[in-house]
Amino acid sequence: MQDSRKLIVANWKMEPQTRLEAVALMRKIAKKARALEHARAVVCPPAVFLSVWKKAAGAPSCALGAQDVFWEDRGAHTGEISPFMLTDAGATYVLVGHSERRARGDTDDMIEKKLRAVLAHGLTVILCVGEKVRDEEGGYLRVVEGELRSALQKVGKDALSHVVIAYEPVWAVGQGAHRADTPGEFFEMSIFIKKIVGKMFGTNVAHAVRVLYGGSVDEKNAGGFLKEGNADGLLVGRASLDAKKFSAILDVAEKA
Repeated sequence: MQDSRKLIVANWKMEPQTRLEAVALMRKIAKKARALEHARAVVCPPAVFLSVWKKAAGAPSCALGAQDVFWEDRGAHTGEISPFMLTDAGATYVLVGHSERRARGDTDDMIEKKLRAVLAHGLTVILCVGEKVRDEEGGYLRVVEGELRSALQKVGKDALSHVVIAYEPVWAVGQGAHRADTPGEFFEMSIFIKKIVGKMFGTNVAHAVRVLYGGSVDEKNAGGFLKEGNADGLLVGRASLDAKKFSAILDVAEKA
């Protein structure tokens, strides 16, 4: 049965700086998440904090996610983390293809291999796609389609139940954002994403796949993307490091 709860993913990136801060934030989010019925919280901390999750947060009120992964199970790969290691740490979700990882050199081929490795270990992929520039000629649609097709080209239809797609318009993210994205624009993009998935895997699969919005999400705009934009959830960056702000986003998602 398809999970209809709104999926709210906290991507902590390279924060906070200490284990004590991470544990304190985990506990606050987990306390809030215990009361949720219509929303599901996923926290993706830096890899060094994965191991303190169960003790700090009291699973299963929240799910644990990883910010990245390597595609090999073991070997001479200095600095990398395998899907098996993530599973052993208690992670059930993994971000793949985040725009910041792409900017640091992750190619479409690397992302495709990471995605298949994650699925092979029974984890759920949060596949990030999104364009750097929103051009009037519609070239950005080809960019998003290319990222989707490249990442999903070797995935079996049955495995799509373990794939969540997060749309993050790079041009609307961070301090250098050209402008904010709108719920209406996201809604159109989510339809486009499902259309591409439908061409690849069929209408039923496309209808079931969850599409999240991630682009400078905070407690003020979350409701618009969840309600007007009909997002299946949110990928939250900076605001997820503030327990009050993230709790407010969870409240909005619970009522959406």
